[in-house]
Amino acid sequence: MTKPIRLAVIGMGKIACDQHLPSIAGTQKFELVATVSRDGKPSVDGVQCVRSIEELADSGIGIDAVSICTPPQVRHDIAQFAIEQGWHTMLEKPPGATLAEVIALRDAAKAAGVTLFATWHSRYAAMVEPARAWLRGREIRRAKITWREDVRVWHPGQEWIWQPGGFGVFDPGINALSIITRILPEPLFVTKSQLFFPGNQAAPIAAEVSMRDRKGVPVEMDLDFRQEGPQHWDIDVETDAGTLSLSHGGAKLSIAGVENRSEENAMEGEYPGLYKRFAALVWASVSDVDVSPLRLVADAFLCGRITMVEDFIE
Repeated sequence: MTKPIRLAVIGMGKIACDQHLPSIAGTQKFELVATVSRDGKPSVDGVQCVRSIEELADSGIGIDAVSICTPPQVRHDIAQFAIEQGWHTMLEKPPGATLAEVIALRDAAKAAGVTLFATWHSRYAAMVEPARAWLRGREIRRAKITWREDVRVWHPGQEWIWQPGGFGVFDPGINALSIITRILPEPLFVTKSQLFFPGNQAAPIAAEVSMRDRKGVPVEMDLDFRQEGPQHWDIDVETDAGTLSLSHGGAKLSIAGVENRSEENAMEGEYPGLYKRFAALVWASVSDVDVSPLRLVADAFLCGRITMVEDFIE
């Protein structure tokens, strides 16, 4: 039996505590041996916590891999340091603040002979793979992404999300892009975008993005952080055999109005699926660094027309 991979989690914010720690605890493929947090306060009983990745390297703790859950603005230097230690590295989404950072990390990991995994957790939602399989070979006519959520509910106190490199509404929006780039057979290109910036913030609170694939199929995306009441994480794809609808972030699937309840190929959960994949990559000594969702976000900013809206006050 392969020994558990000795893992440290770096950045003990909401996503690490809510998703990563339970997923690690639920698998025998990893052994959590350390956490890294600026306050140095232990998050898991019996697991040592240090204040920085440099302190982790000097601690003498045996480390095989790290999972980096910091905000994207500081992720590159931490990941580069981890790669230099020979540690396999898993990146929360988005994998970096810029495309250049992620490509540099990919090249560094290849040169060092370690695994780099740029994760897209929404691709591991239960119905994403069934949706991809159903769309294969069908004529796709158009698609619409509606990703509207209340930032005060889902990102309370997360000031980094409003800073340059924090992505604003594209932080959840990139989840939709990770799904659409997985289920559609052709690559997508941004044709135009409208970005709505609060007067007091450096990242958009809403966006409207028009895309097409290389066959000319239109894909429209509507993102908004100001949604109150029902939240929307939906993708609709119109085809020659009816409309496929993914809802609840990819957890539910209906085709031509009929809900698909098949559990075939369904993952056991988004983050458990990520750790299952990370272990497989480490054991196979390969990397998985798909930048297509991040590239579309970058292009949305490149093509974007900026409209200023009212200040955002949490």
